[in-house]
Amino acid sequence: MSHTTVDPSEVAEDAVASGEPVALPSLGGVVDGLAATALRGTAVARAAVSLSAENLRIALGRSDVAPERGDWRFRDETWSTNPAYKRVAQWYLAWCKAVETVLDDVEATTDRHRAERAKFVMNVMTSAVAPTNSLLGNPAALKKTFEAGGANLVRGAEHFVADLRHNGGMPSTAKPGALKVGEDLALTPGAVIDKDEHAEVLQYTPTTDEVYERPVIVVPPPIGRYYFLDLRPGRSFVEYAVSRGLQTFLVSWRNPSTEQSGWDIDTYAQRILDVVDVVRETTGSPDVNVIGFCAGGILQAAVLNKLAALGDDRIHSSAYAVTLLDFGQSAPIGAFSSARLLSLARWNSGRAGVISARAMGNAFTWMRPNDLVWNYWVNNYLMGEDPPVFDILSWNADGTNLPAALHKQFLDIFEHNPLPEPGGLEALGVPIDLATIKVPAFVAGAVNDHLTPWKSTYRTTQLLSGECTFALSNAGHIASLVNPPGNPKASYFTGPIDRDQSPAEWLEGAERQTGSWWEHWAEWVSERSGQKAAAPAELGSSRFPVQGAAPGTYVRQPN
Repeated sequence: MSHTTVDPSEVAEDAVASGEPVALPSLGGVVDGLAATALRGTAVARAAVSLSAENLRIALGRSDVAPERGDWRFRDETWSTNPAYKRVAQWYLAWCKAVETVLDDVEATTDRHRAERAKFVMNVMTSAVAPTNSLLGNPAALKKTFEAGGANLVRGAEHFVADLRHNGGMPSTAKPGALKVGEDLALTPGAVIDKDEHAEVLQYTPTTDEVYERPVIVVPPPIGRYYFLDLRPGRSFVEYAVSRGLQTFLVSWRNPSTEQSGWDIDTYAQRILDVVDVVRETTGSPDVNVIGFCAGGILQAAVLNKLAALGDDRIHSSAYAVTLLDFGQSAPIGAFSSARLLSLARWNSGRAGVISARAMGNAFTWMRPNDLVWNYWVNNYLMGEDPPVFDILSWNADGTNLPAALHKQFLDIFEHNPLPEPGGLEALGVPIDLATIKVPAFVAGAVNDHLTPWKSTYRTTQLLSGECTFALSNAGHIASLVNPPGNPKASYFTGPIDRDQSPAEWLEGAERQTGSWWEHWAEWVSERSGQKAAAPAELGSSRFPVQGAAPGTYVRQPN
């Protein structure tokens, strides 16, 4: 009897921070969240009455409470055929519904950050007590135990001990070492043509006879390794860009240690400026196109602001994929926004010199506990199975550190939201005023993104002054980025931009397109990439010769 869980591609998509590095709520934040829920006396009373009535119907076998479609926890047929298990599931789901009703009242009657903390805390609590997390409450696990003579529980205990020793006590989401960078992942052919202490510059080998004259520079976030953009053949953004005749370059950031604790926005933005010049010299193009992903888009905006102040046109167009430049709108991530918690996060990273990938990842993992914690608890410990071997999950488990200085600045951006305000933040010696950025911009958001909600990414089109295009993917944060053409589930919305429109008004006038937003971006950037010419016979140049094969060395650095 095998255990059926969720699709790994859906589970992994939002487990890693990508521009919003915070930490798990403190005890005070937990207490505040519980208090915000418990103090809604009238709402609690109404929910209790309703729950009591529903519990009576469940006991009498007259309830129609049922799991939502896609809830992996109750897929085993026992939950619908066995009266005892059916009632257990119904009692649990009815209680969760009652909690949700109270939380809706909290959201309507208190400040949004407190409401978000309440939702976060109660979501963790309700998911933790699901019957499926225990052996007796999980019929699929009981069947497996009977069939395997308990061998699954022995393997599960071994997995549990290993996770205590090597994974901070969290259930592993990927089998360590199952997929290797350069052998299974990050396989698009190319070369390192420049390297300094901050980043390597990768140039990818053309696969078309002709290429566009104006190159594209891909700027990944400094959180996590870049190869979510180059997972496997057929699932690689850079491979797709190359196939469209785009001269494609990518910034591969170094994984910093305590010695690099002072690296900040200026450090990373200056390196991007240097990369622009490396690519211009290598290709002979006077200017370039850029696309920033997640927090890479924030760094990219700092660069463009500097160039705007100088009247410098080295960057011809820019694109932003699931990037937030305005953190002022409500989002689940607001659960981490208390001043005390953010101060603690600053202190922790400042003390250590870096914030680790595990510290960042755990916070966001608990935003989706059913899929990102308890799914693997059941799979690894109750069923005794190894974590699945899947490219996104392997990338997700292969995190990087973030320097303390940059972490502090990102937390300040998250807490105080200075980017929309002219002069609210300074980078590269220039006050940032997003309205001065006038180059054409392509902005991509994702409907199911709870880290960078699409209505907030849409705000970017209203903050920049140049011609803007917006594409809205049907997926989540990472799934929208690993979104190759040909995926039958993929779709996106496009439509004309009116800066006076709300996101909802834009969506009402947008058209749904079948396929991937990659295609829309490729068409958009190709129109801004000049004429075509013969593809270069060799990579690099006399000034920036090939130093080694892609994926380079920085992407393989251990933590």
